[in-house]
Amino acid sequence: MDLREQAARTEPRLEHTVADGVATVVISNPAKRNAMTADMWQALPVLLEGLAADPGVRVVVLTGAGDTFCAGADISSLRDPGGRPQALAVRAEEALAAFPRPTLAAVRGYCVGGGSQLAAACDLRFAEEGASFGVTPAKLGIVYPSSSTRRLVTLVGPATAKFLLFSGELIGTERALRTGLVDEVLPEGGLEDRVRAFSRVLASRSQLTQAAAKEFADGREDRDGYWSRQASGSGDTAEGVAAFLERRAPRFTWTTEGAGPTPTSG
Repeated sequence: MDLREQAARTEPRLEHTVADGVATVVISNPAKRNAMTADMWQALPVLLEGLAADPGVRVVVLTGAGDTFCAGADISSLRDPGGRPQALAVRAEEALAAFPRPTLAAVRGYCVGGGSQLAAACDLRFAEEGASFGVTPAKLGIVYPSSSTRRLVTLVGPATAKFLLFSGELIGTERALRTGLVDEVLPEGGLEDRVRAFSRVLASRSQLTQAAAKEFADGREDRDGYWSRQASGSGDTAEGVAAFLERRAPRFTWTTEGAGPTPTSG
């Protein structure tokens, strides 16, 4: 590997691969524990838009390069007096929350500040033992965005959200699991296999069911009629029942393509 290739590998960036219906997005900024730069925040919604337009992508996994998920926003970018980096972070968070198919954060090491903001915007969070979580604006005198605060409160409840926001202290996987910040904790070395297997499970399920459940969970109860019409015209229910009776894997055909982004409560 020559010096130019080495520099390209260490330059802050978002990488992604797609295999078996699963898109894996990797936060990579190894010099700063995968901290998100302004350019990275700006790139994430564009990347997600492209993945949403790809009918072959049924699940998105967000993770960090190496042994860290994301240590937050690159502090040097927070010197912008116009608050542009924070606005970019909110836009990226909202784009992730609005992604029309299941999203899963696979967390190792530090998941702090903007990293926790991104993880909370995913539908599910799996963590390896030893991971640390923190929401740290109180250490920097930053006002955490209202939409991000509401999402955190919905996820862990008011008391835990206030503990995290007021103190900026880090918590481990045991407390994160107990409070609902993560959904599963895996032993060291077990995260990658579990995420891969579970992502394939998600990719095999009905996108119709998943898209409707995502909206309802985000508070869009007014869409009952819309989803009833989608279900009646999709053929997925008939296929699911037939596959169950015939003891075979179902072949669901409904996709989110053309259905529009999933609205969020944030």
